[in-house]
Amino acid sequence: MKLKNTLISKATSQLVISAVAAFSLTSAAFAADQTLIKNVKIWDGTSSGLSKQQDVLIEGELIKSIGSGLKVAADVEVIDGQGKTMIPGLIDMHSHLCLQEGMLVGRDNYDQMAMGARTAHSLTQYLDQGFTTARDVGCNVLGVAKAINNGLLPGPRIFPAGGFLSQTGGHADTGRFNDQPGAIDDLERHGFGYIVDGKTEVRRAARQNLRAGATHLKLMAGGGVASEFDPLHSTQFSVEEFEAAVEVAKDYGTYVTVHAYHDRSVNRAIDAGVRVIEHNFLVSEKTIKRMKKEGIALSAQSVMSLQAFGDPDSITFFSADQKMKAKKVNSGATQMFKWALKHDLLIVTGGDMFGPAYNTKQAENMTWMGKVGAKPLQIMKMGTSNAAEVLTWSGGMNPYKYGALGVIKKGAYADLILIDGNPLKNIEVLNEYKTKFKLIMKNGQVHKNTL
Repeated sequence: MKLKNTLISKATSQLVISAVAAFSLTSAAFAADQTLIKNVKIWDGTSSGLSKQQDVLIEGELIKSIGSGLKVAADVEVIDGQGKTMIPGLIDMHSHLCLQEGMLVGRDNYDQMAMGARTAHSLTQYLDQGFTTARDVGCNVLGVAKAINNGLLPGPRIFPAGGFLSQTGGHADTGRFNDQPGAIDDLERHGFGYIVDGKTEVRRAARQNLRAGATHLKLMAGGGVASEFDPLHSTQFSVEEFEAAVEVAKDYGTYVTVHAYHDRSVNRAIDAGVRVIEHNFLVSEKTIKRMKKEGIALSAQSVMSLQAFGDPDSITFFSADQKMKAKKVNSGATQMFKWALKHDLLIVTGGDMFGPAYNTKQAENMTWMGKVGAKPLQIMKMGTSNAAEVLTWSGGMNPYKYGALGVIKKGAYADLILIDGNPLKNIEVLNEYKTKFKLIMKNGQVHKNTL
């Protein structure tokens, strides 16, 4: 018995020694998980110009240090940036990653398995264009976001709203004409959106989204273009319904954003405590001034309002009524953007662009802001540090709270792009990602390297 115990004791000791050794090796390997990017000029996400040529040391998923002539161990991977411009990874603040040619394509043309496969393709397209983060503002993308967080899918970081919240007959009512009250269509069954009327239903849907990992909530505050039942002039949800959603969001430490076009819908939402307005195309200067005074952010969609809606006949999946609404939006958008710039709103950019025709043109939503008077520095901040500021409003619901986004600095996430060119002088270089983006990195991992 004594001999047996001695053998067990020796075996146990050996296991402990082996475990400690394995842990030490793992720790050493983790500590050595470094990449040095040499010889780059940095735009840090906020400054008015580029830095002198510097080096950036990345450890794990974060930027460890920035300086000249950084010294590293011999086995550290070194990438020579060749004097290229380093910028933060781009952030799209109005994505619908699981939409393709419109809201109803997943109801009428494909099942959710097919839509999920198409979403995965969209995720790669975002990374290819340097968009390392996307704020998704409505659809059943919560599971996809979770899979990316867990390393099961490649794609940008996703800040998801989960299913749209819409009133009956609202902008995300994807039912059919003959549906009766209380009917649940296929898209709602899959968490694409929720048709909710009254404070109790709003609270339930809001809590369901946050339960499943939403980082913020998205409500439809007024009529839209790409929908069947809601006239563009309509105002949706009561103040009390908005307040119910805002209360739930505050209880979770996050915020509410809304789809809204005109003064009545925007101001009703602000009255209830909403913090971000998507679109905003038909508001007056008075409302813009209120947004500035109360710190309300504008999520700007320039391509859809100025380019696509400038020629709505080219949008093949739009009905005649949708094309008419698009023309009205186009007429108001240019003036609204000019007021927003004049009064220095906190502006972020998000494409609201989806499907094969637009998925590879996400940066155009940034560059088109130049056509309404925005300077390259303003535009670059809209798609990086401004966007990151709004993302922090998710508070404890933010799954990426261990580093900064939208900037190049010590302790920030290693989301970055090396560009052959300077977007502060030529913003159009963002559209030349296929040839001009030499390195794309997300979370310290290289997605593309053609240096």
